[in-house]
Amino acid sequence: MARTYRALAALLSYPTEALQAATVEIAAALAEEGIVPEPRLVEIRTFLGELADADIYDLQERYFALFDRSRTLSLHLFEHIHGESRDRGQAMADLITLYQEHGLEMRADELPDFLPLFLEFLSLLPDAEARAMLTEPAGILRALTDRLAARNTGYMTVMAALADIAAAPMLATSDIPGEDPDDLEAMDAAWEDAVVTFGPGEAVDACGTDRIRTQIRAAARDARKAQPQRTATATAT
Repeated sequence: MARTYRALAALLSYPTEALQAATVEIAAALAEEGIVPEPRLVEIRTFLGELADADIYDLQERYFALFDRSRTLSLHLFEHIHGESRDRGQAMADLITLYQEHGLEMRADELPDFLPLFLEFLSLLPDAEARAMLTEPAGILRALTDRLAARNTGYMTVMAALADIAAAPMLATSDIPGEDPDDLEAMDAAWEDAVVTFGPGEAVDACGTDRIRTQIRAAARDARKAQPQRTATATAT
């Protein structure tokens, strides 16, 4: 299981030449563990081929346009459920503590709710616990899958694989409303003055996977109450 999470984390990270060189290894790791359903594996192999053959600068530009330029596709999980509220700061402080307890080192420029980093953390957990943790943001994974599908990008196959592993419902959950991917002015306005505030952490013994899962569940439930439920309509191609 560890290699599967790490492989999917790599595919959702900023593309590099090292990633392009590792596409064969990534495909082998995913196939060997058999965690990703076979139909998704076929799609991911196609995507891996595209990654390996593409110009690295084109890949990086596309990645930036998708994940760094649009809030609706943010790979920061708490952005979809806490926004910039004080709750997000406390949730991230708890997640940092949880990572430290499992020996996961973060870079200074990383935020703990970044999905690839979260997947790296899951790779350190026993299989059952890792799957249980992944089910908590399942609605977010479904929302991201739907939105990536609407943009006709191969990254959709990776997100869809995660949604499958998480047994995500067809109901997508995100507190970030959909937006026009071509409306750069609106995107800039949405990101303007965005500040992450980290609150003081509580006692270490009060932080654990149960608490993190409770926070994600509660926030997702609040998001569903605050807006009409959206049913996924996009399917994998």
